[in-house]
Amino acid sequence: MSTEWNWVRLGDCCEKIGSGATPKGGKDAYLEVGPYRLIRSQNIYNDGFYPAGLVFISDDQAQKLDGVAVQQGDVLLNITGDSVARVCLALAQYLPARVNQHVAIIRPASKTLDSRFLRYFLASPYQQNLMLGLAGAGATRSALTKGMIEDFKVPYPSLATQSAISDILSALDNRISLLRDTNATLEAIARALFKSWFVNFDPVRAKVEGLEPEGMDAITAALFPDSFEESELGLVPRGWRVGQIGDELRIAYGKNLPTTRLLEEGFPVFGGNGQIGFFSEYLYESRQVIVACRGAASGKINQSSPKAFVTNNSLILEKTKNLPFSYLKGFMKNSDLVPYVTGSAQPQVTIDNLKVFKILVPTESVVTCFESIAGLIEDQIEQNNCQAQTLTQLRDTLLPRLISGQLLLPEVEASVENMLSEAV
Repeated sequence: MSTEWNWVRLGDCCEKIGSGATPKGGKDAYLEVGPYRLIRSQNIYNDGFYPAGLVFISDDQAQKLDGVAVQQGDVLLNITGDSVARVCLALAQYLPARVNQHVAIIRPASKTLDSRFLRYFLASPYQQNLMLGLAGAGATRSALTKGMIEDFKVPYPSLATQSAISDILSALDNRISLLRDTNATLEAIARALFKSWFVNFDPVRAKVEGLEPEGMDAITAALFPDSFEESELGLVPRGWRVGQIGDELRIAYGKNLPTTRLLEEGFPVFGGNGQIGFFSEYLYESRQVIVACRGAASGKINQSSPKAFVTNNSLILEKTKNLPFSYLKGFMKNSDLVPYVTGSAQPQVTIDNLKVFKILVPTESVVTCFESIAGLIEDQIEQNNCQAQTLTQLRDTLLPRLISGQLLLPEVEASVENMLSEAV
């Protein structure tokens, strides 16, 4: 990384560099709820702290790990295994906490090094490649030692410049996080509506009891029947039917696309676990419900975005008028496809297996009404995703050039401020 700034040894400008330990007893010592959290490598990603999988420990266990008490703003670095080199900041809402032996705490001296600047530097392509190279040089498991971390060379502009750079990158990160949080809320709204209408049958139950369905106008309420009938899926609203998915829609395999042909931009490509890159062509004009059909993810339900390519690691459930996208997605997300997964060494879901899957088919008027609501939510989610992707690309472009001092701060600040104001 070329820069005119001075470089300093990381160990010379930190108050603390050290890793923790697993409490005696290992997993058996973890608590579902407790006074202290134990942060592990699975919580640390380059795009932020992930609370999923956080465990708790007792007062006694925490006291034995007092030397690795986490403070707000500490830089947390994964130092072993497949997740080595992933880095993020410790957040106040997940404290008090300790770390285990797979995570290092790096605490810069506050008057010397901005912890946000350090985190961005450690997440930069230059430093990530360097750390991965160092970690992979060992004979067995990938690992970064305390000595390696202490010897890292860090660019050293003034503290004010470090803070200004961090402010720019944080503004982008904050907007990206806000868009993701908004999408999570929108997804939850769509799931709740689907569950109310098509799992709990709330409007029908209300009418059975002689009540007006809550949260809908009279025209929408009139679309629902006022009684139930028996079906292969149990009691369902009268007039709705149960069909086999192979009879109700076309199930298709995605197309083979070697990873060597993936591009850095173009139309999004979806595999069994979500988006994996870009390609110069797309298979479907509109978003589709897809089912992972090979490997450990077999049976997982995902979705493609408009104008996307889907690989042959997924089956596509091609939507129809009676089973439009939002309803189909909701039903499949609420279904268990484990019985349709075959193979032990190489799990898979085949078209023949899946085509006998039973699906509830409501009246066309009900699913059309649901689609008119859920479709707008999907459109907003897609718009937010596009904004987040644009901002992510901008951040990833700016990060190494800002960290290295190759860009003039006033110009970048004005450009980012304008982009964020336009994206509101």
